[in-house]
Amino acid sequence: MMKKSLSIAGAVIIVLGFGMGLAVAQQDEDEGPMSDLRFVVVNDYNGKPVRNAAVVLHPVSRKGKQAKGGLELKTDNDGRTNIDGIPYGPLRVQVLAPGFQTFGEDYQIDKPELQITVKLKRPGGQYSTYGNSGDTKKADDKKPQ
Repeated sequence: MMKKSLSIAGAVIIVLGFGMGLAVAQQDEDEGPMSDLRFVVVNDYNGKPVRNAAVVLHPVSRKGKQAKGGLELKTDNDGRTNIDGIPYGPLRVQVLAPGFQTFGEDYQIDKPELQITVKLKRPGGQYSTYGNSGDTKKADDKKPQ
């Protein structure tokens, strides 16, 4: 019970930290230009929307390092989510959804409105350097001749 309340408190701190970072950026730039972001998350295979995908936004420093804090959005049934009032500049976007590869990319926010479409891929095959190549059969698969 204690761990759950701590993780919720941690998430609130992260969101507040990101918001405060945005507020500081706004003050430093005299209420500089802001952007309204729209996200559409779809399945790469068939183009269908991915609902309840987590879209995580991280501010990025001028040197390309991810700043502390972040903000998480969730997609609706149509695979859409949005946020208004994001300051111009670099922004790292990560998208996570069960059954899909994690997506991550940096964007330069430089327009009053920006729509970002993310195509999530299914996980690829896994390969191992251990074991054999699958040419051998299990003992119970062998048939007597």
